[in-house]
Amino acid sequence: DSRLRVIHRDLKVSNILLDEKMNPKISDFGLARMFQGTQYQDNTRRVVGTLGYMSPEYAWAGLFSEKSDIYSFGVLMLEIISGKRISRFIFGDENKGLLAYAWESWCETGGMNVLDIDLSDSCNASEVARCVQIGLLCVQHEAVDRPNTLQVLSM
Repeated sequence: DSRLRVIHRDLKVSNILLDEKMNPKISDFGLARMFQGTQYQDNTRRVVGTLGYMSPEYAWAGLFSEKSDIYSFGVLMLEIISGKRISRFIFGDENKGLLAYAWESWCETGGMNVLDIDLSDSCNASEVARCVQIGLLCVQHEAVDRPNTLQVLSM
């Protein structure tokens, strides 16, 4: 575990760049905060960032931590798998958003309905299901229920 922790606070698709070898690089650290030692969270009265990617505790109470970025990472994973943007996805008569749709799909089909149809022929079903599961673990409503960075890396 690193002694210096960076909380990005605005992880989203447009802040992930790809290099010439298609390796992802995180950009736009303008809202980032660094924690040292035993500090694991902070709060602010000025909530900034992009709706849809903000964790509930950050959007509503200004509380941010590693778990806030984990939430954003989960949203990113589900967007990549589905090929849909969190801000533009509406499903069904009940106007479900991407997260609600992914949860419903997970319960009904193990997440396979979330997969972008253009990717379905080139993907391993068990790997897709695992990625959907990880994404859903990361977007748990309560921060305490989300995995930390090391746990996500080991999944």
